[in-house]
Amino acid sequence: MTQFNEAQLTEAVVASFERTPDARTKFLLQELVKSLHDYVRKTNPTFDEWASAVDFLTRTGQKCTASRQEFILLSDVLGVSMLVDAVNHRERGGATETTVLGPFYVGEHKVMAHGTDISGTSVGEKMFVQGRVTDPAGAPVAGAAVDVWHADDEGFYDSQRPAYETEGPSLRTRFITDSDGRFFFRTILPCSYPIPTDGPVGEMILYAQRHPMRPAHVHFLVDAKGYEPLITHVFIGGDKYLDSDVVFGVKDELIAQVERRTDPVMPDGESVAAPWHLMTYEFRMKAGAGIAPKPLGATAAEAAE
Repeated sequence: MTQFNEAQLTEAVVASFERTPDARTKFLLQELVKSLHDYVRKTNPTFDEWASAVDFLTRTGQKCTASRQEFILLSDVLGVSMLVDAVNHRERGGATETTVLGPFYVGEHKVMAHGTDISGTSVGEKMFVQGRVTDPAGAPVAGAAVDVWHADDEGFYDSQRPAYETEGPSLRTRFITDSDGRFFFRTILPCSYPIPTDGPVGEMILYAQRHPMRPAHVHFLVDAKGYEPLITHVFIGGDKYLDSDVVFGVKDELIAQVERRTDPVMPDGESVAAPWHLMTYEFRMKAGAGIAPKPLGATAAEAAE
């Protein structure tokens, strides 16, 4: 039987993937082996420590459901999601900055008319959102699909609520931009919120004495023919967690100074009874093509479409 020392073992495992048919897949697997083996040699984990790591990953997988992705959350809090985003969007060319998709995107949203109140039964301070989609030069992008989703006034997404399975979505929808690239809707002002801490990722964060908070934001996924899909957030200016987002997703360009207003009417002319907030943001698309994210639970074949 062949015996391997530390270096020979790594070489043998790398070589075992040499016949992988797809060159890119072979490269990714071999580099993963090299990095993982380097980590083991650098840290010298005990058997108990490695068993704990395997248990952690096992529990992470077991926590995943059709509406919750604990592995995406793990990627987010380790900064890997933002790093993958960064290496794929190095040259923006004047286009809006990107950020993480997050674990609460659940797939294609229902199209609603401009001006719709997407808050449903959620309570909170009213907010009017007006946006415009353009190319980097400012020309309007008509017919763009704009998916929107955000947390409620208590920091929960609809998919975290027990009623989601029976009552369906709220605080999430899709708008189609008009001929001038514009869309607008009503909702409630989101608040900063903690990532889920009832699973292994939350346990890790709390054990490491990191706070679990994300600053208040609204998610946007903008998709238009001839342009790269844009996955981003618009953050609420002044939030105390902007400088310490647990998933490292904040960029200065994505912070909006949301105005508190007392006007008796919103920008579309509709009356409003109480003080409300106004968010305005322009999304600049980068020319090209790309693949918009698939719903959680998509099969490998679906994800490759």
